[in-house]
Amino acid sequence: MLGLRVQLGHFTGDSCLLPERAFNDDFTLIDTNGIHTIGLDFCGCETAQTRTKQLLRAAWFPATTVDPRTAATFRILEQYHLLSFESKASGYEFYQSVARLTDNTGLRVQKDRYEPFLRMVREWRHLKMLKRAGRGHDPAGVANTQSGECAVLCPACPQPLKNLPDNWKDVQNDKRWLYALFVAIDANFRLKRRMVSKDTTDPGLSHGWAYFVDETAYKAYLQDHAGMLQEKSTCASHNAVNMADTKVSQGLAATGVGTIDCARHNMKLPNGVGDLQKGESNMDYLFLSTLRGRCVETLNVSYDIACQWHKNLWERMSTMPPSLHLDPLTKLIRFFVPKFHLPAHIFKCQTTYSFNLSKNVGRTDGEAPERGWSNINPVASSTKEMGPGSRRDTLDDHFGDWNWKKIVGLGATLLRKMGEAREEKEAHRIAFEELDGALQPEALEPWKLEIEYWEHNPNDPLVTNPFEPKVTPITQAAVRLKLAEMEARDLQQGVDLSLHPDISPSVFIASGIDIEGEQRRLKADIALLGLHPTDTQKAAIQRQQNSLQRKIEAWRRVQALYTPAVQLLHSYSSQSSSPDLITPEDMKLYLPSAMCTKSMRCDTHLQVTEWELRFAQAGDALEELRQSLRLRDYMCTFKRDWVRGQSANTRAVNALTRVDAKASAAVNKYQAAHGALSALALPLRKVGWNLKYKELDKKNDIRGMSAAETGVSEGRRQLSWIWLVEGVGDDQDEVIQDSKLSTNV
Repeated sequence: MLGLRVQLGHFTGDSCLLPERAFNDDFTLIDTNGIHTIGLDFCGCETAQTRTKQLLRAAWFPATTVDPRTAATFRILEQYHLLSFESKASGYEFYQSVARLTDNTGLRVQKDRYEPFLRMVREWRHLKMLKRAGRGHDPAGVANTQSGECAVLCPACPQPLKNLPDNWKDVQNDKRWLYALFVAIDANFRLKRRMVSKDTTDPGLSHGWAYFVDETAYKAYLQDHAGMLQEKSTCASHNAVNMADTKVSQGLAATGVGTIDCARHNMKLPNGVGDLQKGESNMDYLFLSTLRGRCVETLNVSYDIACQWHKNLWERMSTMPPSLHLDPLTKLIRFFVPKFHLPAHIFKCQTTYSFNLSKNVGRTDGEAPERGWSNINPVASSTKEMGPGSRRDTLDDHFGDWNWKKIVGLGATLLRKMGEAREEKEAHRIAFEELDGALQPEALEPWKLEIEYWEHNPNDPLVTNPFEPKVTPITQAAVRLKLAEMEARDLQQGVDLSLHPDISPSVFIASGIDIEGEQRRLKADIALLGLHPTDTQKAAIQRQQNSLQRKIEAWRRVQALYTPAVQLLHSYSSQSSSPDLITPEDMKLYLPSAMCTKSMRCDTHLQVTEWELRFAQAGDALEELRQSLRLRDYMCTFKRDWVRGQSANTRAVNALTRVDAKASAAVNKYQAAHGALSALALPLRKVGWNLKYKELDKKNDIRGMSAAETGVSEGRRQLSWIWLVEGVGDDQDEVIQDSKLSTNV
């Protein structure tokens, strides 16, 4: 604009004998203070370098290598490079900001150099990665770069020939854990990519040189295994995890990315990142790809669905390229579930795959990938619109910066954690010695041998897990079977307490409890109708009421034989209100527990029968409640982190509503059982039962395993008592719970 002309190829103040003007004498320079149109002369002397080199020596990065007409200063490329790491600003936002620095009025039409700027930024990222990896010193050139060679490695993880002693493979078995590799697997469904461009149009500048796997081999594997579905699991948590397989993938080239991280130090591992097409079925390839070429003898793997994923892993490995194969027989490999995800699993998984119950893992929690997502997720809004190559190069660069910042802060982090560990070690040592001194010595040795044997055989399903309860909880079905067997023995001895030819006392009481449950379910269905139910809904409710009415009338005819005094209560209730106003769901059944509250006499045998059934009903209800809370916690976390869009949110909310309804039904079931037990305890002289089955406080007791009471901080959080109730066995059982034994000491 001011007639400025810049001469390249000479020192400042020197003139060029053969200046050559830029193409069409029109050159655009993008700098930190704006976008400038200048006159530019290249040097045409005999000793002149190429035009590209002349620009680079002036610290200007050309947009093209042939007749460049646009360049960006190194200064602005470096500025945006760092800004994108810290603020996650998109290239469009940054370019528009620079354009407004040039003309903030918007009245003058400017040349659009947005696409050349993106191209220069991408090449700048790539060259910086190669420079920092020292690839310019290889005589064979950049093309000789090996897979993962440009990744920033974790200095605290075992790296043979770098940070391990020469004889590290010869150490004794009790020291192998010192050289163990911890990896964590996870998927991020926010980092999706739409069907924009393709690899032939937008290839990556890197070919598996950093964190992403080589795209050619990866896609060839996916193409060969396109029909393979992720195995479903019966574990409670995977009802939510499997929602990932049904995610809407229309219009998406990738539904997210899967990553393999260092679980101890929270760093991305080389060749451990890849696009996901649907769900998390691509994790096998990524897991084995990051382990390729690694000399590890001990491997600890953390994955939120490890309990299901690892079962047929080695069989699936046999279908992969030989370069990805791993010999599991010569290595110690253990699988874990991250600590935050573990409470959502069934109890067996909570003991088998727990970091807390395993040896030589320190305080690892396995949640390393989750911490990294908070850093990378803001990039998703810009990378989802990129082509495949641009997106991989951009994410590779961000992962490299994340690793570098982790390395810079690693010394201070390890020092802080070491200080905390020393303090906590002493506190835990004192607590352990107090507990150890309170237990019987003859009980400790068998426990120690059992735990050590289990620790040496972590993947053998035939080895008994010492942390699993040794007593199976008594269920209603088990109690009914036990009562039926007792009645059978009485019949063999000529004792028959039945007053009905087909219905024994235990069947009579059990049927009454079942009808009571149907009444609760019918009330819940009626509550869901709303203010304006349809005729179809009314008809369905009426049919349920008719069926329930018939069941109650049939049951009352049997009740007249076993508890005839109840007929007086029925007659009183019918006189006090019109029979037409009493609906089946509100009818009083007057089981023996209800008769106790009315101070009416009842056969002790019937009271004992109901006590046994109610005690088991309380245990069943608590287990149903715990399962619902585990599932709800996991589904809430899944919905918060991954579900986006109105339709997906609607489906997730409907699923949560059904889970909440199950939890509410379990609460009502427990309260009914607890009320009956309270009424029967006095006449049967039962004491101590309410120390186990306490009164349920809906406000404070009904919460997940990782949730705290209202107003209680994380550091002071305590488990709700519903998670501390163990299974109850018969006092005559030969095997009793370890906790019960230690209590009696």
